[in-house]
Amino acid sequence: MAPKHTKETHFPHTADSPPPVEVKVARRSLLRRLIPGAVAGHRHPHEINIKLHDVNQLFNSMDPSPFVDKDLDDDAEEFIVSWAQEFAPDAPVTLRIYLDQWPDEDPEELVKDAVHNHFARRANLNHLAFRRLMKQGRDSLFVGLVFLSACLFASQMLLRSDPGTWANVLRQSLTIAGWVAMWRPMEIYLYEWWPVRRRGRVFAKLSRMPVEVIPKTRA
Repeated sequence: MAPKHTKETHFPHTADSPPPVEVKVARRSLLRRLIPGAVAGHRHPHEINIKLHDVNQLFNSMDPSPFVDKDLDDDAEEFIVSWAQEFAPDAPVTLRIYLDQWPDEDPEELVKDAVHNHFARRANLNHLAFRRLMKQGRDSLFVGLVFLSACLFASQMLLRSDPGTWANVLRQSLTIAGWVAMWRPMEIYLYEWWPVRRRGRVFAKLSRMPVEVIPKTRA
């Protein structure tokens, strides 16, 4: 079996920061802004493993919502989503969270509900963003077609009235301007919609994925 290449990062401990934890990033050396203790799973291609000092590191500390409605920490969310996007869209994903400090009560159900609720909200927001993008595309297409038609019509009128050099330059400019107006709807319908749609599918999958919370002693 080929050896794994693992990058280890140690975070210093200060009075205002959580205790130092070890971050091991396998398979991917360019992960940005990892939460302390995050590690991607290798035992199975559809596992995402995160190692934390305590469960609070998983959530946004500034969010005053009840536990099950809290937003995930931005770095934690980006780490989970970036790894989920590495897998096929229909591939199942399991999230495993290893805790150094185990609370008095088993946190698995609460954490699972909180993670599912977070990604369900993200999926809903993504769906709204997709609908807005499609509406913008329709509006842009309508404006672009009207402007293109006006430019082509004006160009034809100039062709009939004045065959001179300056009239020809103006006709070409109107034609170019008309097609430039079609750039935005073409960009939306050719390039912009499918990354939004794909990310929404990832959010929807993560809102249903199995979540396991495991004490470090069992890791």
